[in-house]
Amino acid sequence: MELINFDESHIPMALQLAKENYEMERKHVTMLPEIVTLPDMRYFIERGTGFAAVEGERLMGYLCAYPPRDDDFGTTNVRGTYVPVHAHGVSLLCSGEERARIYSLLYQAAAEKWVEAGIRSHTIALYTHDQAGVKSFFYNGFGLRCLDLIRSLDEIPTAIEVAHPDHSKLEYTELFRDEWIQLLDQHNALLKHLGSSPSFLYYMPFDEAGLYNHAGEDVRYFAAKVSGRYVAYIKTSHCGENFATEVDVMLNICGAFCEPEYRGTGVYHNLLCHVMKVIKSEGYLLLGVDCESFNPTARGFWTKYFTVYTYSVVRRIDEKAVDMATTTKLQCNV
Repeated sequence: MELINFDESHIPMALQLAKENYEMERKHVTMLPEIVTLPDMRYFIERGTGFAAVEGERLMGYLCAYPPRDDDFGTTNVRGTYVPVHAHGVSLLCSGEERARIYSLLYQAAAEKWVEAGIRSHTIALYTHDQAGVKSFFYNGFGLRCLDLIRSLDEIPTAIEVAHPDHSKLEYTELFRDEWIQLLDQHNALLKHLGSSPSFLYYMPFDEAGLYNHAGEDVRYFAAKVSGRYVAYIKTSHCGENFATEVDVMLNICGAFCEPEYRGTGVYHNLLCHVMKVIKSEGYLLLGVDCESFNPTARGFWTKYFTVYTYSVVRRIDEKAVDMATTTKLQCNV
């Protein structure tokens, strides 16, 4: 088997592998939508970010990545790259051990190029039930960071009685765009929550402009309101974190928060039920969500109602290793 640069001749076989790997996950998570068209992989060729594992003219596996970005995941002075689920795959005709080995070889080749380019944060999205892929990247020093989850709207949980003194004053509503500013305090409370242990994700607080920036026309907010004050919200969008979320019958939760005193009271359960009923009446069949796995509040809630189908795993390379790789390359070029 030979490792070479991923090029246009590999695209038809790579698309086939991507589809086979997705269909493998659909066997375990049957509510995942049928996908007819996968994303265009020529994007990765133009940027020279991919490697292919080949035997003769047969593609055994491939791994590509998005261009690097600075301050990856909001971390200061960290350059990172991301490999989405459609940008990698290994043939299912291989045994589990062989698939894991091919993934390791592909990552070894890619990581060398990434580290030479100063890329210290490596992230890859894996299908949850791809045991060979998960094992391979676990053995290569990766740890879990994010989850993608999905649920059908065929059956919606029953609303429950809220265990809170002000439950009689509760209402669930969708906000108009000019009302979003009333959620500014909740947005900043969410950022404070993410900055605390064990997540330690630090982001600058929102101002009004930040709240509205990058919010397309498809973004919606649903909220729980008590005596005129919003105490919880759910933000939705048509776009999620991977190609499977972009089907017309699926909506995605891309932001969520509940004030601490209302957690565990049933308020957020009922808000979620309200959202599901509204969007089901509009013709949606599926609802998706993603969350940080190391945020126990979010993880505990979403995994009660949704099924996990991808893991995003991350490896952070020591800065000294990046500096040494750069120095070694410069010495070799002298």
